[in-house]
Amino acid sequence: MRHPSLLAICLALAACQNGGPAAASARADAQAESRSAPATPPFQATAFARFDEPWAMSFLPDGRLLVTEKAGKLKLFDPATRAVGTVTGIPEVAYGGQGGLGDVVAHPDYARNGWIYFSYAEAGDGGTRGAVVARARLMLDANGGGRLSVPETIWRQTPKVQGRGHYSHRIAFAPDGKLFISSGERQKFDPAQDMQANLGKIIRLNDDGGIPADNPFAAQGGVAAQVWSLGHRNVLGLAFDAQGRLWDNEMGPKGGDEVNLIVRGDNYGYPIVSNGDHYDGRPIPDHDTAPQYHAPAISWTPVISPSSLVFYNGNLFPQWQGRALIGGLSSEALVVVRFDGSSAREETRYDMGQRIREIEQGPDGAVWLLEDGGNARLLKLTPR
Repeated sequence: MRHPSLLAICLALAACQNGGPAAASARADAQAESRSAPATPPFQATAFARFDEPWAMSFLPDGRLLVTEKAGKLKLFDPATRAVGTVTGIPEVAYGGQGGLGDVVAHPDYARNGWIYFSYAEAGDGGTRGAVVARARLMLDANGGGRLSVPETIWRQTPKVQGRGHYSHRIAFAPDGKLFISSGERQKFDPAQDMQANLGKIIRLNDDGGIPADNPFAAQGGVAAQVWSLGHRNVLGLAFDAQGRLWDNEMGPKGGDEVNLIVRGDNYGYPIVSNGDHYDGRPIPDHDTAPQYHAPAISWTPVISPSSLVFYNGNLFPQWQGRALIGGLSSEALVVVRFDGSSAREETRYDMGQRIREIEQGPDGAVWLLEDGGNARLLKLTPR
């Protein structure tokens, strides 16, 4: 796929003025259809523990849960005893704004190799910052905690820039063992279309950080060789469905939160197109004005502020099987999305009364939620 210059495309689309009245009416109708009425939950929520600014969690094969806290702490929670231990060995993080310790994921073959992967914001020269993904071996102790081997950095955002927002840095393993990372555009807009930067992209690597030879832009070399897709803003959810397809959710600007089916080599258009507008009120042309860009499967205006994404495949909530569960920050909700091929619609929205930072499915099919902010609760959802 060719990627024309940002300036040329913006000039070509400026006259579209966000699609005109007819397009605006169609968007409003589609958004109205996509939103569901508040629903009575089929679950009860039980608080199991509290954490300080948690960002992510991931289950280990033994049923215990790794939980990251933004200030740089990695916790180990045991649902059976409700004990919370500490894992030492996390590097110094650039804490502040949206930065700090981010995602954590166990290697698919963790039971054999002991690797865990984690992301964090790292300080650079002159007040710059960027996201990092590292891996280390987790060595558990008899006291409910553990330590990491010396972390091995396998990926960095390039370039490091000023600011403390839009790191994204979600991690997901594909069914074939390849490693996917979401890299936010760091609130700098244009790098999402610049193949000399890996900002505003979804990255595909081998599990050791090497670059697969079949990546779509591997022949270009440099950071372009890492790129799987481009034109993204702030991807905070990254997950594979039962068919092995990769999906993301990402925060739009003023409006236009998205769920996307991620296709090899495709350009998702940001900041040239978006179903939202700039925060200062300036319009951004919609996706329907530029069909060369991959349009979202669903978008939200007003926004839900999607923080996380998981495809449910458990038995405790059979009505959710095959659906995506999304944590909502500003919406303070658990949002259920139903799919039909490559299209999607919001099926149900449950009011949780708090900003939801992270969502995971437990080994028994229960759904676990982490609230956002200080003294945040870890909730377990089970059927009523």
